Amino acid sequence: MTVFSSSLIWFGAGVSIAEIITGTYFAPLGFAKGMAAIAIGHVLGCALLFMTGVIGAKKKMAAMQTTALSFGKIGAKFFGLLNAAQLLGWTGIMIYDGSLCANTIINGAKDYSKVAALAIGVLIVVWILAGVRNLDKLNFAAAIALFCLTILLCVKIFGGAASGAAMAAGTAGEGMADQALSFGAAIELSVAMPLSWLPVISDYTKDAKRPVAVSLAAAVVYFLVSVWMYAIGMGAAIVAGESSIDIVMLKTGLGIAALVIVVLSTVTTTYLDAYSAGVSSQSVHSKINIKAAAIIVAVLGTVGAILFNMDNITDFLYLIGSVFAPMTAILLADFFVCKNDSSAKKIDAARIVVWILGFALYRLFMRFDFVFGCTLPAMAATFVLALAAGRLSGQARQ
Repeated sequence: MTVFSSSLIWFGAGVSIAEIITGTYFAPLGFAKGMAAIAIGHVLGCALLFMTGVIGAKKKMAAMQTTALSFGKIGAKFFGLLNAAQLLGWTGIMIYDGSLCANTIINGAKDYSKVAALAIGVLIVVWILAGVRNLDKLNFAAAIALFCLTILLCVKIFGGAASGAAMAAGTAGEGMADQALSFGAAIELSVAMPLSWLPVISDYTKDAKRPVAVSLAAAVVYFLVSVWMYAIGMGAAIVAGESSIDIVMLKTGLGIAALVIVVLSTVTTTYLDAYSAGVSSQSVHSKINIKAAAIIVAVLGTVGAILFNMDNITDFLYLIGSVFAPMTAILLADFFVCKNDSSAKKIDAARIVVWILGFALYRLFMRFDFVFGCTLPAMAATFVLALAAGRLSGQARQ
């Protein structure tokens, strides 16, 4: 994994319909305040993304393998299973969102969403079969196409005089006043996307030739592209007065170009979810074939997207945060401060107890409107608890 390869992969991860959709939620704040929340959240989230990537890169371990450093072998299997399950959920959600958006753009008399979901699923399998080591050319072509098409989308959304006036006024679209969002909640939504990649990034940094540089490239490229996607979503909602991104995409009049953006961005992002689900499955049982498991996840995600309604994912995002945010806080504390390594143990009971406390704190903090959301305070509290656990275990050994 080179810096260039890492940049291409995380460019594809950042260009995502899910990120554009999330950006639409910021419109009631107005453009200036919304961009501030997006930037603050992404700086915090991507800093954590970088540090997590460094752990995997330096230890030459996949994401869920690194959890053994804090939680032991059984703990790593537990989190590997949870991660595979959440990535299966993400795969279905991403295909579902992409298929609905594609169907609206096609704008036919019939419902083509199921056909679109199937087509997206097939393309994800193609990406999986190509493999991480052979994806440079494929990802490079996809990145160039998405970059050009997204620039065109920006011109369509922000290019008119009416768009400039709406941005200057900083007002939300008509009919969106009832969707008020506090600044703290907005930062939480901004942090959510970078944090959702924490249990994944080391799957792509573990083979890094230059651990810090590759991890930094991943975090910086993802930061720039993800902020851009959020801004597109927010700007589109302000200008068009619509929070539904599929209708916004239809209003741009881009036609086939909009369809390519939707399908290709969904594939390049969701491929990472499916592939990492395979990697996490192997951390649960070493005999599991990564590609085979990833293909199964892609197929199940496609079936789920066809059969089930996945419109509201807020609870899903919070569940992911409450599981993996405290897990990551403990891992960061152990690796960078405590220098703890429990990978030879079956289980580190002290760290499991800290994780349970962190999980409970996260669910408790969800009830409060903190300035920086609930994830970062929960992670900070868990980090302190992990340091205390590390100090106590060190004293016990002495």
